[in-house]
Amino acid sequence: MAGSNHGHTPAAWTGVIIAFIGFCVSGAGTVMASPLIFWAGLVVVLLGGVVGMVMSAAGLGSRKAHRTHQVASSKS
Repeated sequence: MAGSNHGHTPAAWTGVIIAFIGFCVSGAGTVMASPLIFWAGLVVVLLGGVVGMVMSAAGLGSRKAHRTHQVASSKS
């Protein structure tokens, strides 16, 4: 775990911020009893996921590390 950045990348931050804004819009639409605003907020939430994946594919996400698992050998 020491070599992991736990998603602290521009792609992750941007996707989460956009999704959070969509969540807030959708919540406001719920309180205002406006289905149009509610669904628009959910579209923004999905857009945040797409933006995060596109940015990650463009090289702004974390690199895929090849993990090697070491198996303890029992020498008797």
